[in-house]
Amino acid sequence: MTERSDRGARMARELEGHLAWLDSFTGAALGILSVASGIYTYLGVSTLLDGDGAMKAFAAIAYSIAVSTAIFVFWSYMMRLFPAMRTARSRMGLLGAMGLGSLAIVAMSSWLNAAALAGAAAVEQHLAVTVQDYQTSLERANEIAVSAQGLERDVARVRQSFEDLSEQEAQGTLSGLAGRGAVFRVLRQKSAELSGLEDQIGTQAPLVTAAFAEGNAILSRMRALTVEPGPVEPRSVEFSEQAVQLAGLITQLRQLSVAPLVQRAAQDLAASVVLPELDGRTESNRNDQSATISSVLEVLQQRAQTLERAAAEVIAMPPPPETTYTPISAADAVILYARNFVPSWAGAIAIDLLPAVLVLIVSITQGLIRHGHEGAPIEDTMTIAELRAALHAARDVDMAFAPGPASATPPMEGPPAQPWNAPLQEDRDR
Repeated sequence: MTERSDRGARMARELEGHLAWLDSFTGAALGILSVASGIYTYLGVSTLLDGDGAMKAFAAIAYSIAVSTAIFVFWSYMMRLFPAMRTARSRMGLLGAMGLGSLAIVAMSSWLNAAALAGAAAVEQHLAVTVQDYQTSLERANEIAVSAQGLERDVARVRQSFEDLSEQEAQGTLSGLAGRGAVFRVLRQKSAELSGLEDQIGTQAPLVTAAFAEGNAILSRMRALTVEPGPVEPRSVEFSEQAVQLAGLITQLRQLSVAPLVQRAAQDLAASVVLPELDGRTESNRNDQSATISSVLEVLQQRAQTLERAAAEVIAMPPPPETTYTPISAADAVILYARNFVPSWAGAIAIDLLPAVLVLIVSITQGLIRHGHEGAPIEDTMTIAELRAALHAARDVDMAFAPGPASATPPMEGPPAQPWNAPLQEDRDR
């Protein structure tokens, strides 16, 4: 037990020497970390304050100084008090206080440090994501418009079928009456309507192509703005202007879709039929014309339903997502895209919370020192300063209780008394 106590006392004295040496610059290290955090906090908070000039700079400097002071004072308290705690309850209480203080430091400093470290990159990430959203919306609007242009083939097919029927009627194949009578005029009437609809659809095609090409040109410029060198703020302003133009083109593409036009035309195709006067010479001929016109109207109804279903399929396609560019500050961008900037967040938090590791190290070391002193004799644990203080106290006690020259106490027989700390005769003889 004595040998173990001696080893523990020697280890405790060695650790105390190390701590004494480390304490000589620990305060300076905490000050440097606090100042560094304050500088990055100043850079981060500068992006949040409105205005320009001395007041903005003064407000940012005041906030950063307050943050630096709070970090230095908080970790100085923890460095001194937490290692001195001896009970589990007191340690848990200070550990909870350290956790709350760490959260406060992250809330008032670390996210601003991250904004200073990766704010520009986060804003560029926001621009890149917005470009992707606009590209998706533009492509979707163009896809719907092109699909609507595809209805031109359906309209042309129906128109051609009515023209073929009219030619057959002109030869007398349908009603048995050759020429251009009532049946022929009904067929020509509907083929003319479909021909006009086909022309309207055709005129939209160049507009769709031009709008999509212009949208791609704007997207190219927006992509270039996300990677251009230089400050990100002026690039964001130009990016916003381009985004407004692109949003207008996407709206234009949505309006260029002819699917609603084809749907309304299909509904009117069978509903609005101007029946001509039957021009058969005999009652039998007029009955044949009436029967043929009824058959033509049935075919017309079927073709109109086919066109309406085709147009409804285009209309039912999911519309392009609504995309709006919202300017964002560097601090907000870092929070919004935090998963893309984990290293920057780690560095920003580490510079503020690294002293927590030092607190734990000192706490563990102090615990080992106390454990090394347990069971060791007092003379093994006393420092030189404590020994000197004890010797001075013992001399003061001897002087206080030593007999004076006027004392009436008879002297004791034998050799004169010696103070407790006087060397023995045999020691002098040696």
